[in-house]
Amino acid sequence: MTKPSAPKRFLPTSPFKAPVAPPPQQFAVGDQVTHDVHGLGRVIGIEDGIAVAVDFGPAQERILSPYAKMSKL
Repeated sequence: MTKPSAPKRFLPTSPFKAPVAPPPQQFAVGDQVTHDVHGLGRVIGIEDGIAVAVDFGPAQERILSPYAKMSKL
């Protein structure tokens, strides 16, 4: 079994450009979202930069930043 690889660290003395990180997704109350595990839902609350609360119908979940498995529709 292999361990998942960690992201490579950028060295300041490297002759190559630093990798550009994508900007974090921004959500607003009322946005429709889709989540890889929970499915379709609607944002019902926001903790700025920390988490969003989403109503997925049968359950409400608190999704933590960086929202890798969630996207806005």
